[in-house]
Amino acid sequence: MLTVKNIHQYYGGSHILRDVSFEATLGKVTVLLGRNGVGKTTLLKSLMGLVPIKSGSIELEGKPIHKATPYERARAGIGFVPQGREIFARLTVEENLRMGLAYKSGSTPIPSELFDLFPVLKQMINRRGGDLSGGQQQQLAIARALAPKPKLLILDEPTEGIQPSIIKDIGRVIRMLADRGDMAIVLCEQYYDFAQELADDYLVMERGEVIARGLGKDMEAQGVRQLVAI
Repeated sequence: MLTVKNIHQYYGGSHILRDVSFEATLGKVTVLLGRNGVGKTTLLKSLMGLVPIKSGSIELEGKPIHKATPYERARAGIGFVPQGREIFARLTVEENLRMGLAYKSGSTPIPSELFDLFPVLKQMINRRGGDLSGGQQQQLAIARALAPKPKLLILDEPTEGIQPSIIKDIGRVIRMLADRGDMAIVLCEQYYDFAQELADDYLVMERGEVIARGLGKDMEAQGVRQLVAI
């Protein structure tokens, strides 16, 4: 679904991403790991077109998208859940979900599946986003990204600041979405145990480079926990 080849990215005079290549496959969760400041969020923003790459290529379903705008990438089938959630605090839950459908026809209904995945959102449909707990806001952010039924879902640290019970719910939803087989998922995560539990494939970054990669089931044997320990 997603093919990233030899991308480089600079911020000012700093070389942030260095020759990064990887693939994300339908039906699999590709986990991106690394300590703070190694370029993980920059990589995800590059995939979404929020920051430009200097060289290399990004392909979605075999078609180059690295010159496309963020909204063109969204229309092509990429859903993005940014770090910090970035929901609209003054809009209701329903209005936030409709923002995920902004490029669709105005009559497009909110998929009922979203309320099956996150029942709390149905209960709070008329509540303002800013009045939700952090965990509920994260569920709303994920549902908003899922509303247009993306082919690729990118999540940037979805467990950050979230209570354990909701972390379990989010993990269950991510696994279920991957197992359906019609979506590829790229998950950037600091919480190692959560990442290991979900990973079909993994990448470890350090100083803007991918220094290790492999199958999720091999993470412990290959010492990934030690690579990302602070």
